[in-house]
Amino acid sequence: MNEPDRRLVIVVRADPVICGHSGEARNLAEVALTRGFTDVRLLTWPIPVLQAAGLPLKPLDRLLPYSEGITVERPEAVGDYRVPDGRHMAGLTGRLVELLAEPIPTVCLSMYLVPHQTVVVDAVTAARAAGLDPQVHTIAKAVGSDVTNVIRQCLREGRFGAATVLFTTFLANDEVVAVSEYTKDEIISSALEVDAACGTTFAEQCRERVTVSYPPIDSSAYLDLDPEAVDAALAKRGLERDGYILFLSRVARAKGIYDLVIAYGQMRSRDTVKLVVAGNGPALEHVQAMSKEDDRIIFLTDVDDEEKPLLMRGCAAYALPTKPEPDFVETFGIALAEKMLAGGGPVVTTLTGGTGEAVGDTAIIVEPGDINALAEALDHAVLEMPAYEKEEMAGRALKRAMTFDRGAVFDDLLPG
Repeated sequence: MNEPDRRLVIVVRADPVICGHSGEARNLAEVALTRGFTDVRLLTWPIPVLQAAGLPLKPLDRLLPYSEGITVERPEAVGDYRVPDGRHMAGLTGRLVELLAEPIPTVCLSMYLVPHQTVVVDAVTAARAAGLDPQVHTIAKAVGSDVTNVIRQCLREGRFGAATVLFTTFLANDEVVAVSEYTKDEIISSALEVDAACGTTFAEQCRERVTVSYPPIDSSAYLDLDPEAVDAALAKRGLERDGYILFLSRVARAKGIYDLVIAYGQMRSRDTVKLVVAGNGPALEHVQAMSKEDDRIIFLTDVDDEEKPLLMRGCAAYALPTKPEPDFVETFGIALAEKMLAGGGPVVTTLTGGTGEAVGDTAIIVEPGDINALAEALDHAVLEMPAYEKEEMAGRALKRAMTFDRGAVFDDLLPG
């Protein structure tokens, strides 16, 4: 077997987690195999650790396989019960040092900064201190929640030390990237607050160094869908084309799921279309309890990557009424772009965080938290929009979404 001559290591919460950067990691890994990388590794967590964390997971028995040449590594913890935390971090960091010890030119990308960028920076520092001379180029990508969850919490609670560590580690990478212009602006805004409290210069460094790389999407999974496959998938779920509004995302308050369920209860079109809530998340059980008397609301918790575009293609409208919450703001909206690729009914969403960068002028926009406006917008999409207007909007949406194709995004992030 030939030794690899170029390696990409992505440190990430990879599949089976239902989240944007897990899909990003898969898509970047797949493209890397076509761009001269002969060994691609996803360095991530053991599945029991992901399950114990309460993260929304895909059905484990229906995960799409990675291509040959991509290895998913899940190092076990280092140490015993007397080290209550950090044992899995040690496993990840130690395994990365072993990879860096091999004389292979390596690009190492960390996605979701906490704690993955710490793994990368510590591993590189350790390898160099040990005299291993790793041939490595590091990239840290802030995917959104790094700012809206971690840094913002530090600032709210006055824990500037933790925010300082995060920024210092972020800027220790060779390249620093944000998932959207909104995320970049939030990084700089947060850095200004830390600078004001600590006398640091993080904001200036972030302005000069942070670039934007939008989420890479496998457009081929959403284009040219077989009509018979769409109809078969819908029939299996007891659905019909244009017979339902689709919410397919993490089921959480910040995604606007409560607003959507309440809006559906007052819609004129509720007798025409069902509401399909597809996904898992912290609000799922509560929303199910809210809706137990409404047999027009259908919950699907086992949708896999093959079924997702088929459900998107068949819906009368796709709703993601996301709104800002203290611990989460939608920093791009990958599901929006995926829906724009798949076709089907119009997208109804809000201009929260970076969603405007995803949809541009190709969606029906409502104010975050405005339940009456949400109901009216969905009724308009279902009952009033003529076919030619839907087709024109879908065409513009497809053209915009193609700019997020994984090949183009990869080449911009890792040219040559």
